[in-house]
Amino acid sequence: MARQLEHKLGSGCKSSWRSMARISLPSLDSSLPGIPRSVLAVSMETKYQCQQCHQVLRKPVQAQCGHRFCFHCFKLLTSSGPKPCEACRQEEIYEEPQSLLNSSEAFPDNAAGREIASLPAKCVNEGCSWTGCVKEYEAQHEGKCEHERVPCEACRVLILNSEKERHNEKECEARTLNCKYCKGSFNCKEIKAHDEICQKFPMQCKDCGKKKIPREKFLDHSRSCANSKTACPFSEVGCKAVMDNGKHSDHEQTSVMDHMRLILAAVLSAGKLPLAESQGPRDWQEDSGLGLYRAPDDGAGANADTTPGQTLGLDRKVTALENIVCVLNREVERSSLTLEAFSRQHRLDQEKIENLGNKARQLERTLTMRDLQLAETDQTLRELQFCTFDGVFVWKIADFSRRRQDAVAGRSPAMFSPAFYSSKYGYKMCLRLYLNGDGTGRGTHLSLFFVVMRGKCDALLKWPFSQKVTLMLLDQNNREHIIDAFRPDVSSTSFQRPISEMNIASGCPLFCPLAKLAGKSSYLRDDTIFIKAIVDLTGL
Repeated sequence: MARQLEHKLGSGCKSSWRSMARISLPSLDSSLPGIPRSVLAVSMETKYQCQQCHQVLRKPVQAQCGHRFCFHCFKLLTSSGPKPCEACRQEEIYEEPQSLLNSSEAFPDNAAGREIASLPAKCVNEGCSWTGCVKEYEAQHEGKCEHERVPCEACRVLILNSEKERHNEKECEARTLNCKYCKGSFNCKEIKAHDEICQKFPMQCKDCGKKKIPREKFLDHSRSCANSKTACPFSEVGCKAVMDNGKHSDHEQTSVMDHMRLILAAVLSAGKLPLAESQGPRDWQEDSGLGLYRAPDDGAGANADTTPGQTLGLDRKVTALENIVCVLNREVERSSLTLEAFSRQHRLDQEKIENLGNKARQLERTLTMRDLQLAETDQTLRELQFCTFDGVFVWKIADFSRRRQDAVAGRSPAMFSPAFYSSKYGYKMCLRLYLNGDGTGRGTHLSLFFVVMRGKCDALLKWPFSQKVTLMLLDQNNREHIIDAFRPDVSSTSFQRPISEMNIASGCPLFCPLAKLAGKSSYLRDDTIFIKAIVDLTGL
């Protein structure tokens, strides 16, 4: 004998409204607050206003107290738990628990959503003449208007949507450019400063006219360029001569005495040697051709014939010391320039490292999102492994003893089967099983219910659902299956076209006495039972 009892989701639920709220509210997806009031081409009625953001309702949600909110606003309000309704307080109708905003006690207000979707709308952006309805505005125009000003993601400057691509390529001061010489990546503001220190930057020798000399090799070229004119190494002590690079040796050989005088004058001026006056009139004498030399001591018998050898030795020492000083000066100058260049590059590198760090953190967040998507895809694939498309579904339930203990303790009173279909593009269905019973069968029977779910092709199907449904607990000895069947009540909301993820379940709370599963039952083997559902496809 066919039996049919409607069952509302949730153990012992007495309100289909609350059950619908728990199922349908999380299925909404909106990260935007209300639609600006100025979008409406007519004056806005109060009933279309969000009680939180005071704009036009977007994906309206109705709280238990009757007030409406945007889904985004309501989600923010209740994110940390139930909150009192300020609108109820302002209207002096506050009454707990009805006036507490709770995500588990709210539901999508589809009626208000349809009314708002049909209201006339216009674009508020200057220069745009678009008109239509609110539904078309959200789906086709919002965020896509060429006249809308949006902030650049890099420099945050407001630009027209139509000019976004050109701005990103040519105008944005925060865009990334590649140095065409060293191929490094730099911010637009940094690229000019980088050109001043880029080691691959091409330079031109002013003396010989050679072009495209990399900066890192320019110093070596300047030293070896035959046309380059440089100052005498003794310019530090006063030599004014400037000559070609290849003539330095000739100048140094012909100007030894001049350089000696300059060095001596520099030493005396620095206080390295005492003045002649402080040593007495006989200590120092001057020779116009050879410079200064010490006068002979009394009785030594030395004369001017011995001075050329002394002068030659002194000349060699001074020349060697001067060359050392010149080399050191050049190295100090070169090191100073290099240090300054490295300092600039270090600052650029630090900024680049910081930018790369930000990008790395952003990539980590992206990878986390990808992991979540992969987990959802993996779950979908696991469900597809058990999915059928012929209206016949066999549900294997392992670990029966543990699952029933969880049901008795109230930890998991009910369980859903994977979804199955009447055909590839047909009705989507599933089963719901209470291992400790539900309603009149609590504690004494297995309760089994049939659920019609929302599918992708519902618009192509005949509604209400009217196919005969047969539910079976299989005898694993293939002798006597427990069978119950029913034809849907087409006036019941359980078999209308779903507007949420799934309809209210309908089925058999007294499907099978628990006593038949005790002891060595043929229905329970290896702690596993099998439930079979058959949907009659006649007429489809």
